[in-house]
Amino acid sequence: MMTGLFMHDDCLNHITPEGHAEQVARMTSVSAALEPVSGLDRREAPLCEEADILLCHPEGYLAKIRDGKPAQLDEDTWQSEGSYQAARRAVGGALAAVDAVLAGEMKNAFVACRPPGHHAETAKPMGFCLFGTAAIAAKHALERHGLSRVAVVDFDVHHGNGTQDLLWDEPRAFLATSQQFPLWPGTGAADVKGGHDNVLNVPLAPKTTGAEMREAYEAQVFPRLEAFAPELILISAGFDAHRADPLAQLEWETEDFMWLTERLCGVAETVCGGRVVSLLEGGYDLDALGESAAAHVRALQAA
Repeated sequence: MMTGLFMHDDCLNHITPEGHAEQVARMTSVSAALEPVSGLDRREAPLCEEADILLCHPEGYLAKIRDGKPAQLDEDTWQSEGSYQAARRAVGGALAAVDAVLAGEMKNAFVACRPPGHHAETAKPMGFCLFGTAAIAAKHALERHGLSRVAVVDFDVHHGNGTQDLLWDEPRAFLATSQQFPLWPGTGAADVKGGHDNVLNVPLAPKTTGAEMREAYEAQVFPRLEAFAPELILISAGFDAHRADPLAQLEWETEDFMWLTERLCGVAETVCGGRVVSLLEGGYDLDALGESAAAHVRALQAA
């Protein structure tokens, strides 16, 4: 079986103001970096249904985003006429990837869509995010595929506060999230553990190197992940912990993302037959983003 890649040109139609970090060029950079990667099962991300979004978000919030009028939704989150369609592709791609991996059509998958999702709370857009894509994918796997345990591992440099909010009271889901701390959005302290001890926050100090990250994951994340024994692992793959990224101060290299992907796939092989679905989150230096995303996908292929 091959690694799946889900993308769609609708994700180019989520337009943010000039100079905004979460820009269309992120998508073109990832696309260009993945173009020469052979051996991928390339598929178009489908549109999700509104019922999919309602797995995590209330109707009133959905209606607000569905409205589609260009607007500034918070201090750094914008909506354009194409944003709702793009966000439906991101969610739809995630759910299609879950379906394909659980059906045995592909061994694992990467969903390279935007806008990202891990900051969107139950009824609040935040941090460039409209819908909680990873949390929706987890609920889809639990509710519609009948899984008993699903894990989300979030290595974006910013805390996955939205995923934490959406899965807080879901004992069938385990969230492990590493993040620079302190840093926006100001959440992610180690003593925050979820409603069922189902959240592991791993705060990392500014200037944390890849070697130090590896130690933290070996000591904290992998043992908890193995103990939870999920039947599917979802990855919120943000590449903004790269030392070149302009929005944070961690000092990971491209090779660290490859190592982390390899290790997560190794855990998945042990506990859930290698079933991994990865979703693009952050990453705002265009060269580092493309290079890191390509390394991530190659590690998925090698699993």
